[in-house]
Amino acid sequence: MSTRSPREPVAVPAELQARLERAGLRRTLATRAVLGLFLNNPQGMLSHAQAMAALQLRGLEINRVTLYRLLDRLAACGVLQRQADDDARTWRYSLADLEQGLAPRFECDACHRQFRVAEGSAPTRAAATDLLRTLARLGHQGLRVDVAIHGTCAGCLPAPGVSKHKRPLR
Repeated sequence: MSTRSPREPVAVPAELQARLERAGLRRTLATRAVLGLFLNNPQGMLSHAQAMAALQLRGLEINRVTLYRLLDRLAACGVLQRQADDDARTWRYSLADLEQGLAPRFECDACHRQFRVAEGSAPTRAAATDLLRTLARLGHQGLRVDVAIHGTCAGCLPAPGVSKHKRPLR
C-alpha cells in the first residue's frame, strides 16, 4: 500500500469529479484521503474498518462516524460502489466502474479484489432490463442492477496438488 500523505493531491478522473460536484460534496481533506485510498488501488475493496486503518497509517485521524457517512455519500453519488460482505456482516466499498454498460463483476472472497467480466455485458444488460421491466409492472421503481459473482481468484487458489490441509495429498 502506498504511504502517500493525505495532504498530497490525488488525480481524480473528470467523471468522478463531476459526480462529486453534482452531489455537492466538497473536496475536504477527508474526502481527498478516502478517494486516494481507492484511486491508488482501483481493484481493491475496503470495509469501513480497513479504510479507517489505512487512513490512520497515512497519519489522518478521522472520526469513525464521519468516515461511515463519507463512504455512504461517495457511494450514493456513484463515486464508490458498496457491496455487502455477508460473511463479515459489513459493507465493502470499491471504486465505481466508470465504463459504460453493465458488466458483471467477479469478487474473490479471499482477497476481495474485483474483476470485470466484460464479455458478459450484453447478456447482463438484457437480463437487467428484463428485471427492471418486471419490477415496473409490479409497481416498483428499480434504480440499478448489480451483478456480482463470488468465488476464489486464480491468485488465491492453491497450486495444483497443494492441499489447504496440513496433511499432504496422497
